[in-house]
Amino acid sequence: MTTYNTYYFLGIGGIGMSALARYYKAKGFPVAGYDRTRTQLTQEMESEGISIFYEDEIALIPAEYRNPTNCLVVLTPAIPPDSKQWTWFRENGFTIMKRAQVLGEITRHARALCVAGTHGKTTTSTLTAYLLYSSHIGCNAFLGGVSKNFDKNILINNNTDLVVIEADEFDRSFHQLSPYMAVITAADPDHLDIYGSAEVFRESFEHFTSLIQKGGCLMMRKDAPVTPRLQEGVKLYTYSGNDGGDFHAENIRIGGGEIIFDFVTPSKTVKDMQLGVPVLINVENSVAAMAIAYLNCVTEEELRKGLASFRGIRRRFDFHVKNDRIAYLDDYAHHPKELRASISSVKALFPDKKICGIFQPHLYTRTRDFFRQFAEELSKLDEVILLDIYPARERPIEGISSKIIFDEITTQKTLCTKEELLAELPKHQFDVLVTMGAGDIEQLIPAITNYVQNNL
Repeated sequence: MTTYNTYYFLGIGGIGMSALARYYKAKGFPVAGYDRTRTQLTQEMESEGISIFYEDEIALIPAEYRNPTNCLVVLTPAIPPDSKQWTWFRENGFTIMKRAQVLGEITRHARALCVAGTHGKTTTSTLTAYLLYSSHIGCNAFLGGVSKNFDKNILINNNTDLVVIEADEFDRSFHQLSPYMAVITAADPDHLDIYGSAEVFRESFEHFTSLIQKGGCLMMRKDAPVTPRLQEGVKLYTYSGNDGGDFHAENIRIGGGEIIFDFVTPSKTVKDMQLGVPVLINVENSVAAMAIAYLNCVTEEELRKGLASFRGIRRRFDFHVKNDRIAYLDDYAHHPKELRASISSVKALFPDKKICGIFQPHLYTRTRDFFRQFAEELSKLDEVILLDIYPARERPIEGISSKIIFDEITTQKTLCTKEELLAELPKHQFDVLVTMGAGDIEQLIPAITNYVQNNL
């Protein structure tokens, strides 16, 4: 890829975009960008010296980013085609690349460990990166979540060419990558507005497997509905939580706020591994992460220490209040299978408590395609507060709103707007509160935390 002197990001506040922006800033390049919303993440980037503008105005683009021969523009699909800044860059001859294209170029000059899947990929990739980075091996990483061990979504180590990548299936972005090793955590249908059918969606994962470089490997969840198309010389491994496979867990013990298990590899069993984030679904995620780390020569003792000291990811089963009286946690779950994993984990941790869930649906198309499945999972809670759909990049679809989920929910339920939520909370009695969704519900976390701490 041509070397540029400056980098401008349209949609810089996105989790994947921000990782790339931080990467180029760490390499010593001037970096700036636009995003419509100020968040904790954008404020952190600003404190690191990255200029961010929150209005889509051409006049805000600094002079050093106005030369098309020196500046690369990086774009996220969330930016609409009629964006003023994007239109100006197009009309003035700038090279404009999607985030996935830039990431793909990086993987072609490294040994990329790419983690794909409808769900589980953020935890699995972040834990993989943490295990490698904290070992004698080391790694770089571009992650889809903010690691609580590092408070960043990027890791840079100039002494190794290993790089962990969260491989995004949206818009077939992961087809731009060149994996050395790949993981598929799940292939449950999603993004059907892009793919059209479950069959086409799964075929995209099969194409992803064909991109793995000779001499590498695929680590695939045992029951994933994918038929790999591996090049000659690429090895296939399977894994699971406790359902067998080349790598899996055995002798899982849960109690006293801890989860301990034995890690089984094709050649040996590593006894008594303790999860630093004791959530049942993380047993499966940690098996995949440890398997990749193990294949890259991380030692047993390094695996043990890394797993026990892993602190998780922002917005992935993230506790904000937890005491003998009340608990409040937040989770990024936005697909029915993710809701199932999150809700089952909450119920397992708090079996005798009344649990109230607040869910913000993400995208009109996903709501249209899965409203019955969403309702089925939400109905497993004692009480549900359902917010309006967060549209992200989409325009409204006639007849599609949160009410089609609401009408199918069979437990106690309330429908309200995000703006009404804080006034709504005092009307509900619960022992555990969980917020779920991939939209802007995270903006309410500080206020909800304050309410739970001081009023319950």
